[in-house]
Amino acid sequence: MKNLTDFEDLLKDKYGEKGSPQRDKFDADSLAFRLGVMLKEARQEAKITQEQLAERTGTKKSYISRIEKGQSDIQISTYYKLIEVGLEKHLNISIG
Repeated sequence: MKNLTDFEDLLKDKYGEKGSPQRDKFDADSLAFRLGVMLKEARQEAKITQEQLAERTGTKKSYISRIEKGQSDIQISTYYKLIEVGLEKHLNISIG
């Protein structure tokens, strides 16, 4: 491996430039994973099970599980429902 100076260089080396198909897939998978981790942490903080969250939001436990594992490409509207309705928390989204 050549000398890398930062994380972006590592990503470029391994997955290519932003906008390339391989990099786009990595970025999407990374986002799904991060959203899943945040959902799991918020659910555990609320002290409810995946099944309870699924019941509150009209989804299935298996779907909640897939989201928390980063195995589901989730729409913002669905994520909003899980957070706002299911966990009674506020979802803040910023673009920076």
